[in-house]
Amino acid sequence: MSTERDSETTFDEDSQPNDEVVPYSDDETEDELDDQGSTVEPEQNRINREAEENREPFRKECTWQVKANDRKYHEQPHFMNTKFFCIKESKYANNAIKTYKYNAFTFIPMNLFEQFKRAANLYFLILLILQAIPQISTLAWYTTLVPLLLVLGVTAIKDLVDDVARHKMDKEINNRTCEVIKDGRFKVAKWKDIQVGDVIRLKKNDFVPADILLLSSSEPNSLCYVETAELDGETNLKFKMSLEITDQYLQREDTLATFDGFIECEEPNNRLDKFTGTLFWRNTSFPLDADKILLRGCVIRNTDFCHGLVIFAGADTKIMKNSGKTRFKRTKIDYLMNYMVYTIFVVLTLLSAGLAIGHAYWEAQVGNYSWYLYDGEDDTPSYRGFLNFWGYIIVLNTMVPISLYVSVEVIRLGQSHFINWDLQMYYAEKDTPAKARTTTLNEQLGQIHYIFSDKTGTLTQNIMTFKKCCINGQIYGDHRDASQHNHNKIEQVDFSWNTYADGKLAFYDHYLIEQIQSGKEPEVRQFFFLLAVCHTVMVDRTDGQLNYQAASPDEGALVNAARNFGFAFLARTQNTITISELGTERTYNVLAILDFNSDRKRMSIIVRTPEGNIKLYCKGADTVIYERLHRMNPTKQETQDALDIFANETLRTLCLCYKEIEEKQFAEWNKKFMAASVASTNRDEALDKVYEEIEKDLILLGATAIEDKLQDGVPETISKLAKADIKIWVLTGDKKETAENIGFACELLTEDTTICYGEDINSLLHARMENQRNRGGVYAKFAPPVQEPFFPPGGNRALIITGSWLNEILLEKKTKRSKILKLKFPRTEEERRMRTQSKRRLEAKKEQRQKNFVDLACECSAVICCRVTPKQKAMVVDLVKRYKKAITLAIGDGANDVNMIKTAHIGVGISGQEGMQAVMSSDYSFAQFRYLQRLLLVHGRWSYIRMCKFLRYFFYKNFAFTLVHFWYSFFNGYSAQTAYEDWFITLYNVLYSSLPVLLMGLLDQDVSDKLSLRFPGLYIVGQRDLLFNYKRFFVSLLHGVLTSMILFFIPLGAYLQTIGLDTSYWTFVNAFSIFGSIALYFGIMFDIHSAGIHVLFPSTFQFTGTASNALRQPYIWLTIILTVAVCLLPVVAIRFLSMTIWPSESDKIQKHRKRLKAEEQWQRRQQVFRRGVSSRRSAYAFSHQRGYADLISSGRSIRKKRSPLDAIVADGTAEYRRTGDS
Repeated sequence: MSTERDSETTFDEDSQPNDEVVPYSDDETEDELDDQGSTVEPEQNRINREAEENREPFRKECTWQVKANDRKYHEQPHFMNTKFFCIKESKYANNAIKTYKYNAFTFIPMNLFEQFKRAANLYFLILLILQAIPQISTLAWYTTLVPLLLVLGVTAIKDLVDDVARHKMDKEINNRTCEVIKDGRFKVAKWKDIQVGDVIRLKKNDFVPADILLLSSSEPNSLCYVETAELDGETNLKFKMSLEITDQYLQREDTLATFDGFIECEEPNNRLDKFTGTLFWRNTSFPLDADKILLRGCVIRNTDFCHGLVIFAGADTKIMKNSGKTRFKRTKIDYLMNYMVYTIFVVLTLLSAGLAIGHAYWEAQVGNYSWYLYDGEDDTPSYRGFLNFWGYIIVLNTMVPISLYVSVEVIRLGQSHFINWDLQMYYAEKDTPAKARTTTLNEQLGQIHYIFSDKTGTLTQNIMTFKKCCINGQIYGDHRDASQHNHNKIEQVDFSWNTYADGKLAFYDHYLIEQIQSGKEPEVRQFFFLLAVCHTVMVDRTDGQLNYQAASPDEGALVNAARNFGFAFLARTQNTITISELGTERTYNVLAILDFNSDRKRMSIIVRTPEGNIKLYCKGADTVIYERLHRMNPTKQETQDALDIFANETLRTLCLCYKEIEEKQFAEWNKKFMAASVASTNRDEALDKVYEEIEKDLILLGATAIEDKLQDGVPETISKLAKADIKIWVLTGDKKETAENIGFACELLTEDTTICYGEDINSLLHARMENQRNRGGVYAKFAPPVQEPFFPPGGNRALIITGSWLNEILLEKKTKRSKILKLKFPRTEEERRMRTQSKRRLEAKKEQRQKNFVDLACECSAVICCRVTPKQKAMVVDLVKRYKKAITLAIGDGANDVNMIKTAHIGVGISGQEGMQAVMSSDYSFAQFRYLQRLLLVHGRWSYIRMCKFLRYFFYKNFAFTLVHFWYSFFNGYSAQTAYEDWFITLYNVLYSSLPVLLMGLLDQDVSDKLSLRFPGLYIVGQRDLLFNYKRFFVSLLHGVLTSMILFFIPLGAYLQTIGLDTSYWTFVNAFSIFGSIALYFGIMFDIHSAGIHVLFPSTFQFTGTASNALRQPYIWLTIILTVAVCLLPVVAIRFLSMTIWPSESDKIQKHRKRLKAEEQWQRRQQVFRRGVSSRRSAYAFSHQRGYADLISSGRSIRKKRSPLDAIVADGTAEYRRTGDS
C-alpha cells in the first residue's frame, strides 16, 4: 500500500508552505522551479544534455524579439503566423482593443446564425417551410411568419444596441492619444496605432497604453512613479527605475529617434510581478527585470514626463493576459427553460403522432365510406395520417412558445434599467450610478449561494487613518478635553497652530495636544519624533505643500500623523533627514537604514543627533519587538493591555522603541554591517544577522493604532447577506494577519469564532483521505457514499488559508522536473499501461482531495484565502461551482480580480476608483460594496419572482390556448382543422395575451424594497428554486389542460382574468394591461369582421358582421360569465386555503406590511473585552514589499544635477550604505 501511494505522489511535499509569500506566478515554468535545487545525473545523460545545449546557443525562454524604432523588422516572414488557410498575420499584436462582436457586414448573417442556434427559432423556421406545403398545412403561412419576424427583429435590435455600446467603449479607449516617435520627431498618435518597437512619451497623469520598457524620465536617475489601481486596486505609489545607460543617453528627442536597441525577452504572459529580458545596445548587454517595465493600465504620477519602448501591445499585454477567458454566461432558469421547451417538443410530437394515428383509423373506418367527404384524392389512410401528423405539428405549434425568448429578453431589459435608475445605488460623491452591463442574468441575482470578494478597494477603502496611540502606558485617542475629562460630543482637535498640518486628520483627544505643547512628558514628543524619522517615505513640495510618497498607506498615515502633531518630515538626502520639531528645523545624519521585510516584521534607523549622540529608532510588530526589549521596561504590561484593546477594536498596531548607542559600539557594528552589505553570497541572511546584533535591549515608547478604513456599511451588508443564507468568502493577495484583521472588522469573524488554519485543514483532509482509502475495497463501488461532517455540530467556525497552503492542500504544487535528460527508448505495452493507470490514480486522488476541501470549507461560516494569485482566486470559485453546483458571485475592483469575476456565474465590479479593468469585465458595477445587499435582496429577488411568475403564466396560457385544438380533434375526425380563425392565432401571443404577463414580469412585487431588506430570509426561495422547477411546470401544464377543456366545452376564452389573482402589486398599468387587452381583443375582432376590411381584402376577411351578430345573443354573454366563473373559482379557493392554512413567509409579511413599515436599525455586534487575554493579534501596519531604503541609501532618489555616466557610481548590489562619518 505504501509503495503504491509513493508512486502516485509526485508533488513536492518536503517543504512546509510559507504563509508570508504569494505562491509561484501563474505561468511559471517548471524549469524556473528547478533553480532551487540540483540533481546528480548519470554521465551519459550529462553528455547528451551538453550536446543539446551546444546545438541551442540561445536562451529558450527569451524568444520575443523587439527592435527599437524599426517597424519593418517585426513584419519579417519568420514573425508571421498562419491565421486562416493562406492568410497570415504578425505574431506581434497591434494595440487596438476589440470587445465588440459584429461589424456592418457581419451583423445580419452572424446575428441570424446565433438566433437560429436556439431550438425554438429553428423549429419555427422549419414550421414556416412546412406551412408553405398546401397538402400539409391548414393554417396560413403568415400565422408563423409574423411572430417569427417580431422575435428575430426585437432580439436583433437588442443585440445591436449592446454591440454599439461596445463599439463606443472600444473607440474611446483606442482613440486615446500619446506621443510616438515618427520620422525622427515626437508626433501625437492614437493608442490603436502604437506598435511593438515604438518609442513613446508619456506625461503626468497619463495612462500607460502598452507594456513598455522605461528608458528615461524627468526625475533624477529616471525614476518614474506609477499608480497601479487598475491592476491591483492599490492607490499607494510604486516606483520604477530605468537602466543607467538609457537614463544618461536617451533624454533628448534626437537621441531617442536614433535609438536602435535590440531586446530579447520572455513571451507574453500573465505574470504581473516578473519580467526577464536583455537589452543589447552599444555592443553591450544589459539585464532587464520587472522594476524597469511599466504595465498597461498604470497611471504616471509625480513624474512630469517619461519615455518608453513598447515591448508588448494590445492583447499581448500582461493586463489583458491576466483577464482570463471570457465565458458565455447563462442563468439557471435559462437552462431549465430550454429543457422544458424540449419537454414540450416531446409532448407535441406524441400528441401529433397519436392524433395522426387516430385520423388514419378514422379514415379507414368512416372517411372511405362517406361519399360526401371525398376530396378528389385517392390516398391511403396511412398516407393521410402521415400528412396529418405534420398538419398537427403546425396546428399545435403554439405549445412551443415562439415569443417566449423575446418576452424574457424584454423583461430582463426592463429589470436592467430598474437597476440603472435606482437612486439608492447611486454614489453622489463620485457621481457613479449602478450599471447593469448585461441584460441576461438578472433573475440569477435572486439565487446566489456564495459571494467571493476581494479585500483591498472592495471591502476597504485602502485608506489608513491614525486613530489612537499608547505612549508611556497612557492611551490617547478617546473623546476628551485638555483636562482629561471624557465627553461624548466634543469638537475635533484644531491643528491651526501647526503650519505644516494638512487639515485632514480627525482627532478628538485634546489632552494629547496639551501634553505635546507643554512638554511635561518627554516620551510624548519622542514618540512622534520617532514616527517622523523612522521611515522610508520620500517627500517633494508642490506649491509650497508637502507631498509624501510612501511604500505603503500604513507608513504614509504614520508620517502624516507626526506631521499634524508638530513633527513634520521636511526633506532628506542620501545621508541626512530634516525634521520640523514644533516649528524648529533640525537635521540629523542618517548612519544606517535597517529596512523592513516580511521575515523581520520591523524597520530601524540609526541617526546622529546635532549634539553628536547616536540613537536607534525602531518600529515593528509587537510579537517581534517584545522579544527584543530591555528587561527593565516599566510600561511593558500597560502597553500590552493597550495592544489588546486596539486588537479588539480591529485596529492595526505597531510598537515603537529606541536605544542609545555608544560610539565605540556603533563603530564595531558598522564594520560588520559594511562587510555584510557587500557580501556576494547569502547577503540577505548576513544582513539580518547583523541587524539582530544591534536591535536588542530596546526601550519601549508605546504603540500606534491605525484603522484600515472599511467602506461604509460593509459590516451591515455582510450581516444581512448572512441572514439570507449567503456565504461570503474573502480572496485577497494581502498577508494573513491583515486579512484576519479585516475579517474581524467587517464581522465575518467574531471572538466566538473557532479559526482553522492551513495546517489544521491539511491534517483533517489527510485523515479523511486515509479513511476513504481504507474504506475503499472490493465492494466500495456498491456501497452508497457516506457524507460525514468534518466538524461536530454546533459552534461557529471559519477557515483562513494562504495561497501556499492552498496549493499544498489541493495538490496544485508544481512538480520539480528533473534536469536529467531522459533517453528515448521504446517502452513495453505493460509499462505504458502502468504509467497511464498511475496518472489516472493521481488525477482521481487530486479530484477527491479538492472535493473534500470544498465540503470542509462549506461547513465553515466564513472562509478567508490570503496571499493568493489571480489564478488561485478563479480556481477557488471554479471548485465551488463544480462540486457544490451552487450559484456564485464574485466582486472586485482590480485587474487581479478579473479572472475571478469572469469565472463566477455573476461578476460585479467596484467602479468609481481609478482602476476600471474589473468593471470592464463585470456583469454589474457600482461604487460601494454596501449596494450589493440592495442588488441581491431587492432587485435580484424581485427579478427572480417576476421571471418565475411570468414563465408559469406563459406556459399556462399557451397550453390553455393550444390544447383546445386537441379536444376539437375528437369532433372533426382528427383532420387537423383549427378551432380558431387564422388572425386570432396570429395575434394571440403578439397582442391579445402578451401585455398582462409582460407587465407582471416587469412590475410585480410581493413586498416593498424596505421590507425585502428588513427580512433577508425572504431571499431563500430563490436559492432553493421553489418558484420555478419541473413540479411547477407540470402544475402549469395540468392547469392549462383543465382550462382548455373548460374553454372548449364552455366555449370562450376567459384565461386573461386569472393573472389578476397572482398580481401582488396593483397599479394603474397592471389594471390597464388586463382590461385593455380584453378591449383590444374586442376591437380587433370587430375590425376584422367589418364590411370595410372585407372590401379591401375580400379573399382574406370573408365573415362580415359575424362578431356583432354573435354578441347580440344573450347566451353568448351567459357562456362568457359561466366560463370565467368555472375557470376562476377553483383557483380562488385553492389560493385562499393556501394563504390561510399554509402561508409563506412572504404572505405573512404582506399581511402585516403596515405594521412593519418602521425601519429596523442595524447595530454593530458588541465586543467583549477581557483584560490580558487576547485571542488574536492585530495586523502589523506594514506593506508586503521592501520599502524605499535601497533607493534612499544609494542616493538615486535625490533630485540633483545630472552627471556624466562614467561619474555615476553603480551601487546596485549594496542594500545599505554608510552615509559618512559625522
